[in-house]
Amino acid sequence: MAVDRTPNKVLADVIAESGTTYYALAREIRSVAAEAGRRLNTGPSAIAYWVAGGTPSGQTPFYIAEALTRRTKRRVTVAEIGLGCEGGAAMENDPLAVIADLGRSVMQRRRDFLSAAFTAASVGLPLAYDHEAVAATLRAAATGASVGPTEVTAVRQLTETFRSIDERMGGGHGLTTVTAYLTDTVAPMLNARYPSATVRSDAFGAAAQLACLVGWKHHDLGREGAAQRYYLLGYQLACEADPNGHAAWMMRALTHQALDLGHPGQCPELAEAALGRAAGKVDRQTEALLLVTCARAYGYHGQSTRAARALLAAEDAMTDTRDELPTYSAASGPVAATVASHTGKTLTAMKDHTAAERHYRRALTGRTPGIYQLKHGLTMTNLGRSLAGQHRHEEAVGLWARSLDFMGGVVSDRNRQAVREIQAAASRYRRRGITGAASLNQRATELLNNQP
Repeated sequence: MAVDRTPNKVLADVIAESGTTYYALAREIRSVAAEAGRRLNTGPSAIAYWVAGGTPSGQTPFYIAEALTRRTKRRVTVAEIGLGCEGGAAMENDPLAVIADLGRSVMQRRRDFLSAAFTAASVGLPLAYDHEAVAATLRAAATGASVGPTEVTAVRQLTETFRSIDERMGGGHGLTTVTAYLTDTVAPMLNARYPSATVRSDAFGAAAQLACLVGWKHHDLGREGAAQRYYLLGYQLACEADPNGHAAWMMRALTHQALDLGHPGQCPELAEAALGRAAGKVDRQTEALLLVTCARAYGYHGQSTRAARALLAAEDAMTDTRDELPTYSAASGPVAATVASHTGKTLTAMKDHTAAERHYRRALTGRTPGIYQLKHGLTMTNLGRSLAGQHRHEEAVGLWARSLDFMGGVVSDRNRQAVREIQAAASRYRRRGITGAASLNQRATELLNNQP
């Protein structure tokens, strides 16, 4: 018996507003799902089915809403298109409750959370965040327990231990353990009474760094929606610690994630706001890292002049080493290497592969392979891409072969994607008879088959 369906007019209207075809929208939906680690086979017929009144399953409504957000250049919700209630990345008034909710989602391995889509419209949420209202709520919830500097130091030490392990073994190592520690041990500390305002700020700062680490681990695993939620949580906690420098640092993390995923829309505004908050209130090396973030956002928008100015300013600020780095920016590793790496990415986006090569090489020399195993391999991949961009294909093949030495045994989706890119390039080069391409293709294939 045929089922009568009511056509979804609101979905049809938003699709019409976007000016996109069913074919193009289906491709965008597949792309959004892929960012969330899900493989969909959505085609034009599925779009037609939903417009006719059919119901998409699982997380697909959120992928549809995000795809339409990107096409219309405005926030589209699942409620607006008649496919359910709103969800996705947002900042609640009680970040401690958010820690508990997110923690349960991770430890229970809830697929709806782990496969959640990154939402481009949420990148700019910090720009309208009401820090004072949330701060009042947190202070009112303080209990009679007492927390001092010893407990805060323990949080920082454990965070740094896991961060250093991640550099060698990838973000998938110890994710549940770190999440449980944030949820069960650190969150209750944030409800405590403190002997001073300084200790309270330090406690929230340590929690923000741990939330950022959990976010990074999800990002490294390709779970971009989950990563975004933890980065936004980290931003809220950082506002309690230091609404200038540390909060700006978390805005930087959100900016780089959006740029890595190819969604630069609000990135210049967010990067500029972060720099504006921190300028003159942090050490010059931290300022250099915020400046190079601005440069990268400008470069992805084709604003070459502004990008060049920001890169020069970052180079200048980087040389001022008089002040000690705060723990949140020190965690990114050697400043000069980090600036060089992001400069290379900026120049790659601007198609200046010769200059990008120079900066990627500087980044490599500044990061010890054994300590920065993951970054070293990924930077070598980027360097190989810049060589290929200069048509130095045999050199690129040789460099990529060396990069594979750093990629075995790493639990990282970014690492896996880099190996796939090398495999695809080697396959093309093999057909062209480029020396070493056949063996490179074989090594990359074997590594993909044996990766965790």
